[in-house]
Amino acid sequence: MSAPASFPLPPSVSVAAKLAVLGKPIEHSKSPLLHAAAYDVLGLPWSYERHEVDEAGLAAFVKSRDTTWRGLSLTMPLKQTIQPHLDRVDRIGELTGSVNTVLLEWGGDTVSRSGFNTDVPGIVRALRAAGVDRVRHAHVLGGGATAASAIVAASELGAESVLVSVRAPERAAGLVPLAASVGLTATVAGFDEPRDDDATELLVSALPGGVEVPLAFDAAFRERVPLLDVAYEPWPTALGAAWADAGGVALSGLAMLVHQALLQVRIFVAGDPFRPLPDEESVLAAMLAAVALGADGTPVSK
Repeated sequence: MSAPASFPLPPSVSVAAKLAVLGKPIEHSKSPLLHAAAYDVLGLPWSYERHEVDEAGLAAFVKSRDTTWRGLSLTMPLKQTIQPHLDRVDRIGELTGSVNTVLLEWGGDTVSRSGFNTDVPGIVRALRAAGVDRVRHAHVLGGGATAASAIVAASELGAESVLVSVRAPERAAGLVPLAASVGLTATVAGFDEPRDDDATELLVSALPGGVEVPLAFDAAFRERVPLLDVAYEPWPTALGAAWADAGGVALSGLAMLVHQALLQVRIFVAGDPFRPLPDEESVLAAMLAAVALGADGTPVSK
């Protein structure tokens, strides 16, 4: 453990604060590794655990936290079911309907619960670290919470349009007004419908790990178009391997996970996702090293 933190924490924050990632399944989560690396550099003796929690148990878990708790990270299937248990939600969380971070702020025995979406800026930061600075047309596979975040992230990279490919287009219809709210024209289509690969400048697979991708992309497309596959265990996925075979740029969801976790650390430490951490460059380097990624988000040998 490093020396004690040399920066002021909010007075209500326990020196030995508790944090956790919730979801089901949860045993695969790399979040404890990332957060432990960050708090070690920051000199904070905080604990960060995994807890298997499903939608039925979410309310009870959140409401049973005591003053030693500082925050929670959320993964499937909880990102779209946490909002009723929060006092406020940030702008991106409201836009996407997806919250992956909960900050607990105590005033005596009274708690305020604030929700944030760090997935959107996490995607943007991961892509920019890999050299993807601007996109005009994106193609997103899948229609869930991460797909919603990918659409908003594409808009922040300058996209004008997005194609969302899903098995059941009627179930993803809500992504069209979401895209419109951030200035994008969106088309939701089945996997078997025509698509304009020539216009695509970014492919994001927001499909769960282990789900077969019912689409094929030729070698020229894979070489030209960067891929972000949010799955990361095991890696490479079938898509990731196909991109590697073609010599293309392929990022796993681990790159996104690192950058969204860095913003979570900002929230837990300072209560603000926009306030950089002390020596943030070292914090990010430690988090990347904890999961064997280079600065560009690609795997390196330990």
